[in-house]
Amino acid sequence: MPIPAPNLYPEFNIVRLSHIELGVTDLIASTFFYSEILGLQVTHQDSNQVFLRAMEERGHHSIILKQESAPKVSMLAFKVFSESDLDKAEKWFKDRSLPTEWVERSFQKRTLRTSDVHGIPLELYHAMDRLPSIHQKYNLYKGVKPLRIDHFNCFSSDVDASVAFWNDMGFRTTEYTEDDESKKIWAAWMHRKGGVHDMAFTNGLGPRLHHTAFWVPTPLNIIDLCDLMASSGYVNNIERGPGRHGISNAFFLYVLDPDGHRVEIYCSDYQTIDPDHEPIKWDLKDPQRQTLWGAPAPKSWFEKGSNFMNIEPKKAILAASPIIAP
Repeated sequence: MPIPAPNLYPEFNIVRLSHIELGVTDLIASTFFYSEILGLQVTHQDSNQVFLRAMEERGHHSIILKQESAPKVSMLAFKVFSESDLDKAEKWFKDRSLPTEWVERSFQKRTLRTSDVHGIPLELYHAMDRLPSIHQKYNLYKGVKPLRIDHFNCFSSDVDASVAFWNDMGFRTTEYTEDDESKKIWAAWMHRKGGVHDMAFTNGLGPRLHHTAFWVPTPLNIIDLCDLMASSGYVNNIERGPGRHGISNAFFLYVLDPDGHRVEIYCSDYQTIDPDHEPIKWDLKDPQRQTLWGAPAPKSWFEKGSNFMNIEPKKAILAASPIIAP
């Protein structure tokens, strides 16, 4: 299926990805990992949940950790341009027979909860509590010195359907991988904020979360994180990298939190603001697609993911497989 023409004038305006809520089984251990190892700043905590933000972020939080009996993903959240966009979004999702509900969320104003075509739980909001700038509070920087949340990547059982749906919402495809035999899309990277992606989809048992990514200042920060994790008892939590992706051109490292939620540490992608930006096509069997240089991705990277709350994943309709390391 060819990549659809971009929808430059969607019915409601999503500005960017915003935050994620992760269910964790040991809130203390997870808080230590995200704050002391990765370097996110705690903005609020109680006995049941912890809110954190990265160093450039003025919004109250970009990740919520919530105590649960099993690891899960409660929702992916996106910021819209105005309050009226929330009402337009409610109508848009209802017109597609998708569930909508107005929910109360801490440190946010009106919030719409809904889902995408495969059931990924989504929340949209316009106004979140704003916090003082800390990007020049260099005494607060620690861990990998995360600057901002960058993107989500999700497994999809039908990437073509995911791309069509998110394209209708105004997400534009920057790069994609096509299976040469079936001509179906195996993976796609889609954006709203003018980078390579806010949202990506990878063929597989889905929907599941593949990873959440945070942008860091330089590749050297990623090397420093490897040293920190190796000397802090987390060497086995380094899953893949460091290396450079062919797709996105990003310098990367993939790590696992104490519950196995995957986090990508990421920098060095490129600008995609122009409305006539043409998507880059990759062949599924091109080894430099996933790794321009560095060790090939392990099997776990293609198979393991985090389940969304109350969503049963389905087997992928596309059986094609990329090159996988032993």
